[in-house]
Amino acid sequence: MADAFSSSSQMVIQRVVDVTVKTNIFQDHTEIDHLKRLINAKPFILGDTSYGSCCVDEVAAEHVGAECIVHYGRACLSPSKRLPLMYVFESRPVDVSKCASTFRDLYPDTQSHVVILYDVNYVHAISDLAALLSSDYPNLIASELVIKGEQCCSHGQSEKQHDDTEQDDKQIICQFGRQFSLKNGLCITDYSMFFVGQEGATLRNFMMTWNRCAFCSFDPSTMTGRTELVRINCALMKRYYAIERAKDANVVGILVGTLGVADYLTIIQQLKETIRRAGKKSYMFAMGKLNVPKLANFLEIDIFVLIACPENSLLDSSEFYKPVVTPFEMDMACNNNREWSEEYVTDFRHLLPGGQNHVPLADQQEGEEETDVSLITGALRSRNLLASEPTEFPYSSSVVLRNQTLTVANTNSAASFLAERSWHGLEQKLGETPVVKAVEGRRGIAIAYEEEGTS
Repeated sequence: MADAFSSSSQMVIQRVVDVTVKTNIFQDHTEIDHLKRLINAKPFILGDTSYGSCCVDEVAAEHVGAECIVHYGRACLSPSKRLPLMYVFESRPVDVSKCASTFRDLYPDTQSHVVILYDVNYVHAISDLAALLSSDYPNLIASELVIKGEQCCSHGQSEKQHDDTEQDDKQIICQFGRQFSLKNGLCITDYSMFFVGQEGATLRNFMMTWNRCAFCSFDPSTMTGRTELVRINCALMKRYYAIERAKDANVVGILVGTLGVADYLTIIQQLKETIRRAGKKSYMFAMGKLNVPKLANFLEIDIFVLIACPENSLLDSSEFYKPVVTPFEMDMACNNNREWSEEYVTDFRHLLPGGQNHVPLADQQEGEEETDVSLITGALRSRNLLASEPTEFPYSSSVVLRNQTLTVANTNSAASFLAERSWHGLEQKLGETPVVKAVEGRRGIAIAYEEEGTS
């Protein structure tokens, strides 16, 4: 655990880093050197993102007064609303013949119903792959990229026009920026999925969402294919354990992990109400990219829920002191109307009213109390919603007025302590601080510095 917080200074100095220079990231007329002359405008290069690199950093672009954004490289294709947006995907090489040969080995039955999925870096090769296989596999479907947003477009992708009369009787599936149509009378579980790309967040999202479908993958970098086996079942069981931890929690921290994905403010407000209706307290944190030391400073929080894009939502919190769950898992823990099934949602926008996975909250009367048993501790849990308790908890105290005749009662001492914590940042105090020689500071994390406890 210590390695997660600090590293040896000698190791850092002597560390050898292998750097692979890629020359094909920017193609033709999209090279940065020519961009300024072509658009006759002043370009700014945003090198580091406030949150995930797959998301469009609209907030940072607005700081320089940008009027549009060109996003290069990996992208989660989450919809954005603030600025006009253009995607430029890296065109990574693919041996299409080898990929097609691997597909035939994995699917010897030519009548198999298969959907081709892919990482955005390989979209340029999918049409050629489908052309090689479509004559032998009549039930093959190649998904298309769909760039959603008010003013969005992409480079390196041919836009296809659809005839609405042909789509009337077909079920159209759109997930994580990929869209395809199912044949009449078939559902998504009748299809197998063939993914072109490396193992990572994109493949994991598809497998978690369609966890009843069989998955195979082809890695263009190693030119090998394989059948994805039972790992998804283990992942689902871990997520179910996280849901049980969320049910046991009394104080919930809402982590803002995106400022660019559309409707992130709406899901925050919905989560606050859902958590309040479950008799829990919630506090919101905006701290940029997450790490173990940051969250270790808030031991009063029982569990964190991360608001982020689908590819950054499934955070491995095994090294964290407290679990980090997704909005879907928190809704599963707090909403009695939602039941655990094979359905799993990583896109929080689907949980909003009008979304395909929205489940309204159960009606609950004032003073009504529900009880169940924790599957982790075996203790009895109670959920009690008081109508007199405000939706927004004051920062000065967590004391709640019960009625006009009695005094007050403290609902949670840990929450009360957290409500009174605040940071003012570094104060310059120019001219007030004497100049001294630099000395070695404290080492470790804020809750347990190395020199604490020594005389």
